[in-house]
Amino acid sequence: MSYSFHEGEEIKLLRQSLRSFADKEIAPRAHELDEKEEFSEQLTKQMGELGLFGTFVPEKYEGQAMDYIQYVIAVEEIARVDGSQAATIAAHNSLGVGPLYYYGTEEQKKKYLPQLCTGKALWAFGLTEAEAGSDAQASRTRATYNEAKDEWSISGSKIWITNSASDLTVGITVQAITGTLPNGKNELSCFIVPADAVGLTRKVMHGKMMWRSSNTGELYFDEVKVPNSAMLGARGQGFKIMMETLDNGRLSIGAMGLGLAKGALEMTLKYAKERKTFGVTISKHQAVAFKLAEMATRIEAAETLLYKAAWLKQQGLAFQKQAAMAKLYCSEVAEYCAREGQQTFSFAHR
Repeated sequence: MSYSFHEGEEIKLLRQSLRSFADKEIAPRAHELDEKEEFSEQLTKQMGELGLFGTFVPEKYEGQAMDYIQYVIAVEEIARVDGSQAATIAAHNSLGVGPLYYYGTEEQKKKYLPQLCTGKALWAFGLTEAEAGSDAQASRTRATYNEAKDEWSISGSKIWITNSASDLTVGITVQAITGTLPNGKNELSCFIVPADAVGLTRKVMHGKMMWRSSNTGELYFDEVKVPNSAMLGARGQGFKIMMETLDNGRLSIGAMGLGLAKGALEMTLKYAKERKTFGVTISKHQAVAFKLAEMATRIEAAETLLYKAAWLKQQGLAFQKQAAMAKLYCSEVAEYCAREGQQTFSFAHR
């Protein structure tokens, strides 16, 4: 298998346009929104106008028809200045739109996808519960089937669900127990639940340590009724859908880490070239120069790993291992660059 990546003109233009938008529209507001824990509908709609929603969805459903390398670069460029806005994009595309596009019927795709490719409507991914996150099979939310009415009644709760409690949210894909398998384990299925469904309560969460201006919600289902046609994929396929969705989502989370790392390096390098001690900029001091070199080297390695994983996904090849590795390493590089950058800022003040 041969892999090579060259940033051609199309990707350069994409990167330049997104960088310009992020610097002019997002960066000036990022700190205030973070301080206030305020989700910005305005920025969300602007990102939609820029084509950041429905990124990998074909044009027949009003999508942008990007490839996965373009998609991760889009998330990366927004994350370079604000992780919260990048989280909105990543969660909506990978976790919200993804399951509908990959597992929805043609009727479901035509009904939901066009509005989700505009930035005027958001979709959420209802997996995590108080005792079911990493252990996704531990869901307690339950759906009971009424054969006479051909409908399901959903009861339970979800927590830490991105894009689930805003005024722009129009729906949530929800995993619920629908029965018991022959081996005694829970049968899990997925349902499309409108945000305005009777019996559904959506509550905005505050007090987060990061992504404070992204929308995060708690969801409570009190006998929420949905028709049998609202099932996404086949009955009992819920866990498979959720796991494969998370595989795809690791690419965008890796892109968020890479973007954060690049933003940290850019800020650190700018400061190091401006701040002077002993008659020279601190970038000339070996201790700082070594930090900058190490940051740049790790970023290069992280970018190569992430772009390869995205390329494998685009080629229809096995990408799950590389996506997991990219998410892990890009996250570690983001933490490293942020920490080393902070130390550099304090270097001249010791």
